[in-house]
Amino acid sequence: MTVRSLPHPTPAAAPRGPVGARRHRLYLAALVVCAIAPAAASAEVYKCRGDGARPVYQEMPCPAGQELRNFQVDPPEITVLPGVTKSNVAAPPPTNGRASKDNGHDKTAKPRTEKPKGDPAERGHLHAGMTEGEVLTRVGPPNATTGQKNAKLVRWTWFPVEGDAETVTTVTLSSGVVVNVDRMHVKR
Repeated sequence: MTVRSLPHPTPAAAPRGPVGARRHRLYLAALVVCAIAPAAASAEVYKCRGDGARPVYQEMPCPAGQELRNFQVDPPEITVLPGVTKSNVAAPPPTNGRASKDNGHDKTAKPRTEKPKGDPAERGHLHAGMTEGEVLTRVGPPNATTGQKNAKLVRWTWFPVEGDAETVTTVTLSSGVVVNVDRMHVKR
């Protein structure tokens, strides 16, 4: 570490008055910062074995036999993994149709029926001018969609469920904003 000597006022030349005293304090603070900055920039990191074999990161060297890694001597490698798309995901291995006892399948288990997201009772409160996000938050995702995902006009349909029985709700969206709401009563 190289220490530069800066000219400093001698006690005889120390400034007088509040402005001079403030300038003197700022000068001393800058001197301290300049002396500490190189030491802070060259801090080393050590990975040591702590209590319960958990790693502990610290600036001081580890006790003998407790060092796991010195990042200055052994820096971490950078690994870049490609993203996984559905086409890259391997399919599960085929089975012969019988579930083994080891895989945890219960033959008496029934398929779960998912509760629809959102509140079906809110379907009656949908109106023109709402955004796509507001609709999804209130009533959840639609049961059927017509139109392409990025098309200008999209039609979402919700089928009758408990809480909105005997009603099919259809919402027409234009550029992500509701332009029409149709509620058709049907008999089961």
